[in-house]
Amino acid sequence: MNQVDFSALYEKAKAAAGKRALTAYTDAGSVAAAILTQKGNVYVGVNIDTACSMGFCAEHAAAAAMVTAGEQDIAAVIAVDDKGDITPPCGRCRQFLAQLGDENDQAQVMVEKGRIMTLAQLLPYDWRVVRPRTGRAGKER
Repeated sequence: MNQVDFSALYEKAKAAAGKRALTAYTDAGSVAAAILTQKGNVYVGVNIDTACSMGFCAEHAAAAAMVTAGEQDIAAVIAVDDKGDITPPCGRCRQFLAQLGDENDQAQVMVEKGRIMTLAQLLPYDWRVVRPRTGRAGKER
């Protein structure tokens, strides 16, 4: 696996971050994420927080943009808060991103400055490994 240069991804995510009120009950942008696909495209998204907990994470927003554009295979992911600090994806995001593409468990994730892990490393007891699954190539994973 080739090491991804996260500096450009970081800058794209940081540029999108910035907490802002949408309404009295909803804000957005306290976290932004950038996803680099295997095709070399970058998709960015921000979180949305609502008073009634119907919001979503920045990784979900970036992934939705990626899927909308017809892609699903992730090479790398980074998320930053509105202060520019790197933040690892929550468990829900880890599982969500891993399930969007058959090889996404090998996507590189910057979890803190200078520390990169794969989604597989962040999901050590992935339920899909306990129950063997078939990938696109027809092999058990």
